[in-house]
Amino acid sequence: MARPQTTTAGSPPAGARPAWLPSLDGMRFVAAVLVFVFHFAYQMPFHDKSAADLYMTVFGKAGPMQVGFFFVLSGFILTLIAKPGEPARRFWRRRAVKVVPNHVVAWVIAAILMVWLGISIRWQSAVPNLFLIHSWFPRSDTFFSMDFVSWSLAAEAFFYLCFPLFFRAVVAVRPERLWWWAAGLVAGTWAVPFVAELLPAKPMYFTIPAYRVWFIQMAPPVRALDFVLGMVMARIVMTGKWIRLPLWAAMTLLFGGYLLASNIAEPWSFVAATSGPIALVVAAGATADIKGTWSPFRSKVFVRGGELAFAFYLLHWMVLNFGHVALGTTKSWGTAEAIGLWVFTFALSWGLASLLNRGVEEPLMRRFARPRVKSAPAAVPDAVEEKPAAVAR
Repeated sequence: MARPQTTTAGSPPAGARPAWLPSLDGMRFVAAVLVFVFHFAYQMPFHDKSAADLYMTVFGKAGPMQVGFFFVLSGFILTLIAKPGEPARRFWRRRAVKVVPNHVVAWVIAAILMVWLGISIRWQSAVPNLFLIHSWFPRSDTFFSMDFVSWSLAAEAFFYLCFPLFFRAVVAVRPERLWWWAAGLVAGTWAVPFVAELLPAKPMYFTIPAYRVWFIQMAPPVRALDFVLGMVMARIVMTGKWIRLPLWAAMTLLFGGYLLASNIAEPWSFVAATSGPIALVVAAGATADIKGTWSPFRSKVFVRGGELAFAFYLLHWMVLNFGHVALGTTKSWGTAEAIGLWVFTFALSWGLASLLNRGVEEPLMRRFARPRVKSAPAAVPDAVEEKPAAVAR
């Protein structure tokens, strides 16, 4: 597809619908790396307590922040590429082809590894997981079942199901009110922990009641706040209402949000502290591509990493967790050995992600993502599919 035209000043032109935004692919790569870094910490690989504490201090909030990033980015991109008047079933078809095959492969791999390692499979959790409804159950052994990270796919499945309704509602908002809607959605993420305090205090999941963890982080209708926030930010960019906030400034605000998340009570650190800055970074990154201004995320390595990010996200936790079980659940290593293990599992996860992407995701997207078009005497430009890598999970 043709690359978007660029401008040198001001907001993107109203109605801008860019064909490809490489910075958003690059951001997805960075987010996937940070999720890996976060999950590595929870394998507790460092025998040296000071090294473990330092690692957790630096990266202990990276996982929740990056999942929020994926949700905001998903709403943002799907709104940018939405085709007014397109039948909902066509949209759902593309999303199903993008998500379901990879998820089923990951589910089967998880089942095989669990049987091999002697880990019991609780079918009351495994079946909802397979059908991507497990995030609706407020039980940690259900929403964190099989391929642990797939809970976010269950939330995304709900977002996709509701997207045609969400889209009509967001498009109906007058452009001058979009920023008010964005602020209201961010305020909603801050209100969620207060509502969660009304839920039962038992059982516990680490240091927080499991019902409250579920409501704040996993409940699909609650996490839709992030997804719809991304949609609103896309409309802000498309209607020319974006403020002159450069990407570097938005990234600085996100860093500040991460520091805040690292120093406030857990219920608010999961989502609320970073939701607003994430939305600004996504919109600023898209605007930087449209205008041709500075972005650190456009390199070929970052863009290719973004294309593999979905497969990497699905596989990395199994490499870390089941690998640790195979080596010994309670085993830990010296600092140098733990760093070497980090490098090895990171490389292995990307290698497996490339296989899944090339062997399953890309072929099925090419073959089934859109209905076959009957042959015609001349090419029809509107029949060109959007770049698959630009589509969020």
